[in-house]
Amino acid sequence: MSRNAAGATRRRTIGQVLLLAAGFLVLTAISAASVLLVNKAREDSAWVVHTVEVENQINALLLDVRRAESATRGYLLTSEPQFLREQEAATASIIPDVDKLAQLTNDNPVHVENVRKLRLAVDARLAEFAKETSLITQHESAGALALIQETATADAGDTISHVSATMRQEEERLFALRTRNADRSQSLASTVTVAGSGLVIVLAGISILLVRRSERARDEAETQLRDNNLNLEATVDERTADLREANDEIQRFAYIVSHDLRSPLVNIMGFTSELEELRGDIFQRIAALSRAAASTAPALATGTEAEPVLESKDAELSRDFTEALGFIKSSIAKMDRLITAILNLTREGRREFEPVKIDTRELIEGIVATVAHQAAEAGAQIRIAPLPDIVSDRLALEQIFSNLIDNAIKYLKPGVPGDIAVRGRTKRGIAVFEIADNGRGIDPKDHQRIFDLFRRAGTQDKPGQGIGLAHVRTLVRRLGGTMSVASELHNGSTFTITLPLTWTATNRNRDS
Repeated sequence: MSRNAAGATRRRTIGQVLLLAAGFLVLTAISAASVLLVNKAREDSAWVVHTVEVENQINALLLDVRRAESATRGYLLTSEPQFLREQEAATASIIPDVDKLAQLTNDNPVHVENVRKLRLAVDARLAEFAKETSLITQHESAGALALIQETATADAGDTISHVSATMRQEEERLFALRTRNADRSQSLASTVTVAGSGLVIVLAGISILLVRRSERARDEAETQLRDNNLNLEATVDERTADLREANDEIQRFAYIVSHDLRSPLVNIMGFTSELEELRGDIFQRIAALSRAAASTAPALATGTEAEPVLESKDAELSRDFTEALGFIKSSIAKMDRLITAILNLTREGRREFEPVKIDTRELIEGIVATVAHQAAEAGAQIRIAPLPDIVSDRLALEQIFSNLIDNAIKYLKPGVPGDIAVRGRTKRGIAVFEIADNGRGIDPKDHQRIFDLFRRAGTQDKPGQGIGLAHVRTLVRRLGGTMSVASELHNGSTFTITLPLTWTATNRNRDS
């Protein structure tokens, strides 16, 4: 993916996240505002209802007062008991009406004062009702009539009417105010809901647009990815073919070079042997010439002498000649071993791996049996823990573990009983093997060096060409695994190998 495409994708993703956040904030704000406004509208409506209740209670009080007055007049005119009962029921309801009105209006200081005045007037009017009823009951109709006429123009009735009218006017004012507030709250709640719904619809439309754009971008990316995969597969096949050809060429080159190097090496070995045979004749003649010149010794020595007697300078020359031949022979032998190792690596690189089911413990036990004599001479014990079975190339595994166990025995610390452990476990379809020892260890700075071809680390007091670990790592990689080492000087080493539990032949088998 190009940088511009990646930037566009990033911007599109950020835009979608911001849109989602904006939508969430809008919904949250709408929900909060709706809740607040609905509660406000409900509160305003409750105050409107409260005003109606107060007005109804005022009307109920006035109605009971009027009922009591009407019943008293009816009782005066007819003396029938039903008017008396009606008057008693009406007067009995007046005080509860006043109490309820006081309870409904206790939040309004104006009404509290009005209720106080109303209660005094009601008490006075109830006392008048009681006096009127008593006179009528005593059959003093004239006195009762005079009292009724007198109370009709008394202050108590006027006070009740005046205070009730005042309270009703106040409630009508509050009713109008609270009704406007309730209407305004409901209108605002409706406006917020409609606006929020419209905004949500707009956000939903933008979301749908972005989703469609994302789908188109995804389809284009998938198409481009498929094209890239096709091109990549073709490129990989081409590179793989080139790599295989180069690898084959390198192997052929190594094989040819090794053979070409061996030919002059054989000649050098032959001429070195001839020089070694001529050495005796040359220095016998030098000794004979030295004696003849001195005229102090018998004639020329025969060729059957093991070593001629030479003068100091000639003897030193003989020793130098012998030492030079020894250096040449040792170098030839080392060169021969290196060429042989290169040939072995070349042959191994051309070998096809064959996966088979392997009892790993049995394989390790067989390797340990072959090195039992070396282990006994080194005073080392080899412990084998339970090991997982795997499917892999048997010969490659034998070479891997044989090399590592041989190295563990070879590089033990002198005078310290060797302890070599072979452990194994499985982890997520991978077999993990560890070969640990208590030997001389490896300096951490040489951990990578030991895996390089013809490179060795530490004291070079053991035979070897520096090929073993390089070969082992190559085999492990060809088997689809990894290899690492954990070690410190004088504290032993642990080589860790990971291999697939089930290995199958792939291009890596041929191309590695």
